[in-house]
Amino acid sequence: MKPTSGAREPHKLTGKGQATRARILEHAAELIYTKGVHATNNEQLRRAAGVSGSQLNHYFPTKESLVLAVIAWQAERVLGFHRGERFACFDNLDAFRAWADFYIGYERAYQEGCSLGSLASEIIKTDLDVHDELASAFDQWRGIFRDGIERMQQLGRISAEADPTQLANLLLAAFQGGMLLAQVARDITPLKDALQTAIDYVQTFATSHDAGVLQAR
Repeated sequence: MKPTSGAREPHKLTGKGQATRARILEHAAELIYTKGVHATNNEQLRRAAGVSGSQLNHYFPTKESLVLAVIAWQAERVLGFHRGERFACFDNLDAFRAWADFYIGYERAYQEGCSLGSLASEIIKTDLDVHDELASAFDQWRGIFRDGIERMQQLGRISAEADPTQLANLLLAAFQGGMLLAQVARDITPLKDALQTAIDYVQTFATSHDAGVLQAR
């Protein structure tokens, strides 16, 4: 992610300073999600995070610097989760199914939605100069899927005819769209259907060896 302009970087802070900054960002993300960017002000954030006005201005002197930092913070959480060992670098179809199963099985998924997607839908409506940072976050997320599919091709698990970028777009769009519909319906079924259908399509490119393994699921 690009550095957050106008805000002190976490690695330059003491441990206490990093904790304070993280607390501000967590509450800022929640306020922006529930109230919107324009309706979120310094006084609300100061009370929610339990910091003084001078502390808030010290870490985030402008609203744009705060929003940029919230994007980076939220993206780090989402991307870090997807890059963890849980999904084995997404180099097999079982990893994608495990990813889908995680969200389908998370009982609050349709209530909370996608933290990064919800943040993007709110911020994209503003005139703040943060669009590049949002695009970068989603590009990195898409890249995790694309890199996994490319590794699957290198390992001979799916056909070379598959387009990794196209399939990565499909998976990310299925997740974002399915999550939104699940929130509207207050039912996980739209997300389940979207993810399973998208992964089933990826499976159509599987080699005969991997297809046979997955049919046993």
